Amino acid sequence: MVRAAVLPAVGAPLEITDIELPEPGPGRVRVALAAAGVCHSDLSLSDGTMRVPVPAVLGHEGAGTVVAVGEGVGHVAPGDGVVLNWAPSCGSCHACALGEVWLCANALNGAGAVHARRADDGGELHPGLNVAAFAEETVVPAGCVLPVPGGIPLTDAALLGCAVLTGYGAVHHSARLREGETVAVFGAGGVGLAALQAARIAGASRIVAVDVSPQKEELARRAGATDYVVASENTAREIRALTGKQGVDAAIECVGRAVTIRTAWESTRRGGRTTVVGIGGKDQQVTFNALELFHWGRTLSGCVYGNSDPARDLPVLAGHVREGRLDLGALVTERIALDGIPAAFDNMIAGKGGRALVVF
Repeated sequence: MVRAAVLPAVGAPLEITDIELPEPGPGRVRVALAAAGVCHSDLSLSDGTMRVPVPAVLGHEGAGTVVAVGEGVGHVAPGDGVVLNWAPSCGSCHACALGEVWLCANALNGAGAVHARRADDGGELHPGLNVAAFAEETVVPAGCVLPVPGGIPLTDAALLGCAVLTGYGAVHHSARLREGETVAVFGAGGVGLAALQAARIAGASRIVAVDVSPQKEELARRAGATDYVVASENTAREIRALTGKQGVDAAIECVGRAVTIRTAWESTRRGGRTTVVGIGGKDQQVTFNALELFHWGRTLSGCVYGNSDPARDLPVLAGHVREGRLDLGALVTERIALDGIPAAFDNMIAGKGGRALVVF
């Protein structure tokens, strides 16, 4: 038996309870978790913004050590450190054929599988976003594990699985920020802090961080922000004032709220790029008029998983870590146990802190 954080139903409180995992069958891997990040997507699953089968073991950003492998698994072995990949590409759908593996049509098929059973009543449990990282151990398809690059501590490596791939990818793959350009990052949580560091790595000349909390300014500046704006109805005007009244070349929205998306759009220069990373609900409607779309010539794009290919991008990120350009520890503002996850959810709702990290 292992301890896990179980979502019994949408909108219900998480339960920390014992579960029973199966032995890894063909093509599957058992992993003992070293750490798991508490991501806003986990909160979105728990409140129904994103829908997956329940009851489920949540958690999708994690790293650990391989305990056992099933038949046919050759790229990892017991004792190897691995990063969990919650969105494995199938390699055969239309998106994968185009090389857009982050849009794989079959990436989340595993969420409907039976992952484990409750120890108390034998009830079936699903694996949240495929990997069920809010547990001491998990069993996942082989495609959901990637070897940890050399020189990266396992606890830090957990952050590579979502926050860093997403934030870095949003800047480098979606917005395609170039050296000398200006950028605004909306939301200074785990993904936003990773995006700020990515903007610094890209050589941005001005990096504006925006958040509702004045207390996050120090975090944002440590991550690379040159300027900090407390969100208000005047945010777009303030950002334009910081950039010669032009607006930034690129805006990265990491919140997923209609008003923030609209503000990010208005903060970019004529011809600028706005990238939406945050996951919002269906009730978050953003409106534009036809004339402004023509006049401003801006680009608005969605961004899934940072438009990243984990197999390609993990070694690149590891290089930045080893060379001191990317500080994974700077994303973490709290290290907690499994029973600290509900409080971490409350902090996210209140807009407090960066990434909470469950350490096993």
